[in-house]
This record gives sequence, structure tokens and C-alpha cells, in this order.
Amino acid sequence: MFANRRYPSLLAPIVACLVALFTAAGCSSLVSDKSVIQNAQGFDEGIKAAEIKDPDVDAYFQRIGARIIQAARESDKAHWGPPSHFSSSEPQDWMFKGVQFHLVNSKTLNAFTTGGQHVYIYNQLFQMCHSEDELAAVMSHEFGHIYSRHVQKGQVRNYGIMAAALGLGAVGYVAGGKEKGADYGQKAAALGLVAGNFAGMGFTRSDEAQADECGFHFYCLAGWDPDHFGDFFQTMIDKGLDKGSALTSDHPTLASRLQIARERARTMPQLPPRQQLRKPPVASTAEFRRYQQAAARASSTTPDDTTLAKSQKLLAAIPRSCLAPVEPPDQQKAREELLQDLKKDQPQATQGTQAKPAAARHTRSTPPSNEVIGQPAR
Repeated sequence: MFANRRYPSLLAPIVACLVALFTAAGCSSLVSDKSVIQNAQGFDEGIKAAEIKDPDVDAYFQRIGARIIQAARESDKAHWGPPSHFSSSEPQDWMFKGVQFHLVNSKTLNAFTTGGQHVYIYNQLFQMCHSEDELAAVMSHEFGHIYSRHVQKGQVRNYGIMAAALGLGAVGYVAGGKEKGADYGQKAAALGLVAGNFAGMGFTRSDEAQADECGFHFYCLAGWDPDHFGDFFQTMIDKGLDKGSALTSDHPTLASRLQIARERARTMPQLPPRQQLRKPPVASTAEFRRYQQAAARASSTTPDDTTLAKSQKLLAAIPRSCLAPVEPPDQQKAREELLQDLKKDQPQATQGTQAKPAAARHTRSTPPSNEVIGQPAR
């Protein structure tokens, strides 16, 4: 069993998560950047099994991301952006260094960020993109959520729930140790999300509009064509994904977002002229297709083991607010299946600190004082 002196390191994140949850429910202050970054790292530990590891594709994503981040850094220096970006007294250079853009192996159409230094693009979305412009627009939008500190907005209860749930993922990672840390972390994070109103985890209509505005600004400043920022909205509309009423939905319709993107491109300031902002794409059209093909091959050859299957279910259950104005049926189904799985697996995932059976203790070859456990993700 774990040595008693180890317990404080395990209990501290749990207490911090609960404090974050209840603070967010009744307080208008921001959740700290540091806590969001740590919780996001904990979530990433639990979802690594689903991340596509092709080195060329990964390098391509980071190169696109680097252009977006540089544009955001320039915007920050010019004091451009929503008030929420400048609302923290903490140093904010963290969002301009060390941010990773992950391609995840999933047949779900989605992209999301946990608000820290991780952005996730689903392979289904990547394969649906017709050009780098579409991919860069989605990635710019997601970084817009980070730049605007949407997860940190403590006055919105669901963001506190998200942060607490992701923190529980980090706790699960500790409890599982090296061998089962990712599995336990994933279960604990999912449990926290389900228990904390999983369906409401997504961003609001105003957040999405703000991320579109920031994303458009970064996208143009980074050198992509303003006229193509809204192309992926059109692609989704063509797929019949713009369902629901603009009056009843919590999120803007794809048609309205496309219209605003086109209007922004038409009326964007001409100083400096857009011709001076334009840069060649990171990859040519032919290279872009090769990256898509490489991602498809990597996705099809990834072992479909139990850990990956659980990752897929978690990825499917995460809200699509950045893309879809209504909740798709597969999201609801995945959430229900997660809840059923967690009810069965919860004892295994939450009792990682309990003593081992007597027989196991008698056959121990390593003294308790020397036992090594997984450390919290940092």
C-alpha cells in the first residue's frame, strides 16, 4: 500500500478541485491560470492513448500553431483583445510558449481546448478539411478560447465543473501509479464531468462569438486568407450539421457564423493592406493531402485496445459547442455509456490508495518505504 506520508500529496489536488468547483458556483472571480494549466495537463495524461503520434503530422500542426501563437503574442503586445484576456494579475506568457496542438484519433467531428496549454483537433475534422485555411481557422478559434481565458471565467459554473473534473483526472493519475495512471485518470476525469453536468461543459454563445473574433484576428495576422476563414462553417453546413433554431440554441448557428466571417473579411481594416499580411501556407495543397493521408494511416493502424476504446468514448462525450449548435445523438449516447462504465469501474478507479489484500502484502518484495508511485502531472 502507499506509505502514509504520501497521502497529503494525493489529498491536496482533491481538496483543490472541490474548492474550485464550489468557488466557481458562487463567485465571480477568475479561476487561476496556474490551476487551469495543471488541470489541463492532468486531462492530457488521461487522453494520450488517443493522440496520433505521426512525427511529420505533429510537426505540421505545431508549425501552424506557432504562427497562430505568434500572431496572438503580437496582439497581446498591442493590447488587443477582450477584457478577460487582461483580467489576470498572473503572468500570461504561458499561453505563448509550450502550447501543444494535438491530433487525436477519433471518428467524432470535434475540436476543443481545456483552457491550458493543450488544443485538440479530431482526425475526423482534419480529414473533412478541404484546405489548410479551414484547419488553421479551427485551430485559431480554439486558441481564441485560451487567449480569452474562457475556462478561467469563474462566474460560469460549468467552467468550474470542467476544471474540477480535469483536476480529478490528475488525481486519478496519481492514484493509478505508473501502470494504470492514464486509465484511472481518464475514469476520474470522466466521472467528474458526468457528476458535474457533462452536457453543460461547453462554452456559451458569447464565448463562441468571441473566440471567432479572436480567431479571425490571429488567422489574418498569421498570414492566411481572410476570405477563407469561414470555409469550414460552409463545409459543415453542406454536411447538414447546421440544425436547430437560432432563438432556442445556446450557441450561434453555423450560418450566422459564416455570415459574420464573410462580413469581417469584407470590412477588415486595410491598414496594413491585407496583401502585406498574406504569407504562403505552411504546406502546399499536395503536402496538405499527404498529411491527411499520413494521419489516416496512423489512425487505422493504432491498436484498438481497451485504453483507446475508453479514450474514444470520452472524446465522443465532450461537447461540440465550438462546431455544432445542437447536441448530436452520438454525444448523448457516449455520455450515457460513460456513466454506465464509471458506475461499474468507480471502485477500481477511486480506491487506488487502499491497502492491498493480505496475500499481496505477504508476498511483497519491495519495502513500503521504497515504493514508487506516479506523480501528479505538472
